[in-house]
Amino acid sequence: MTTALTHARVLAADGWHDDLAVLLEGERIVDLLPPADPRVRDAHQHDLHGAMLLPGFIDVQVNGGGGVLFNEAPTVETLRRIGAAHRRFGTTGFLPTLISDDVAVMRAALAAVEQALAEGVPGVLGIHLEGPYLAPARKGVHDPKYFHAPGSDELAMLCAPHRGVRLITLAPDQVSLASIGALVAAGLIVCAGHTAADYETIRAALAAGVRGFTHLFNAMTPFGSREPGVVGAALEDAMSWCGIIVDGHHVHPASLRVAVAAKPRGKMLLVTDAMPPVGADHPDYVLNGETIVVKDGICQTAQGVLAGSALDMAGAVRNAVQLLGLSLEEAVRMASTYPAEFLGLGGSHGRIAPGYRADLVVLDDEYCVQQSWIGGS
Repeated sequence: MTTALTHARVLAADGWHDDLAVLLEGERIVDLLPPADPRVRDAHQHDLHGAMLLPGFIDVQVNGGGGVLFNEAPTVETLRRIGAAHRRFGTTGFLPTLISDDVAVMRAALAAVEQALAEGVPGVLGIHLEGPYLAPARKGVHDPKYFHAPGSDELAMLCAPHRGVRLITLAPDQVSLASIGALVAAGLIVCAGHTAADYETIRAALAAGVRGFTHLFNAMTPFGSREPGVVGAALEDAMSWCGIIVDGHHVHPASLRVAVAAKPRGKMLLVTDAMPPVGADHPDYVLNGETIVVKDGICQTAQGVLAGSALDMAGAVRNAVQLLGLSLEEAVRMASTYPAEFLGLGGSHGRIAPGYRADLVVLDDEYCVQQSWIGGS
């Protein structure tokens, strides 16, 4: 059945339109047409009553949601629950993210994502392994007992043929350039994060294939006058992408405004680094045996260490507009178009255009999600 989404403010590839209907058939967008077009009149009409119709949000860093943490139960059912929780806030595609853990948990997580992709679990695009190849000096909330350099067996596990996107965050000061090159050659996306590397080490890692930076500013060497550090290398490099957590807690808005201005347009991604409280009734959760208390939207340990976030993607878009002063169009693209391009999915996801996957979200003027489609459903 063909469905026409009508009477919406549509954010198309070339900007906003209030005079177009979006025609869906199956999992795809068929066309964008004037409302008077016969194909629109002949289709099933779905009136959006003037709301905004946007590309669905893509979140490349989702640790949990709906009261569950991926590490605690790396199963397909957990992925369904996390995806359903985040879909309420406009996320139509995501990478379930495994925090540093032992190899057995990593294997279970990889297997769960493979099965989820085979079963078509809504929203799952692949997996993000955040660690365990990280730097103790920049551990954040990760448990350093799991930290180590990848051996040949683990590289073989990571580089094995797989479905979907496979992204790994590692510390280039802890992992050899040869290992980084092997991961890139196998089709993995490699990001630098939780790293104590200096500028020169990051430049070498970028040359070896590192593609991006995980939660820019957090858990990495800062930008200084004589020591550019990881942040300086990230902002200087025109080809890499940076994920940013715009919750008003992880990074000062002024620092984020400077970073957005420094990078070429299209290279900054909104991410949530979300934990179980997103879409859950209870705000607290357990991580590495410790209860994490969420207060005023901040997830942190008893020692005050940030432990992910309670941010959702609709909130990230709102904050990008209200805290960073970005246009709504640019904020939405940072939540949809640019993440799709970063993941290598720019030809099928992240845009409202003919031939693209029908992953869509309807937002009202208060940035509240009204409806969503994943693959046309």
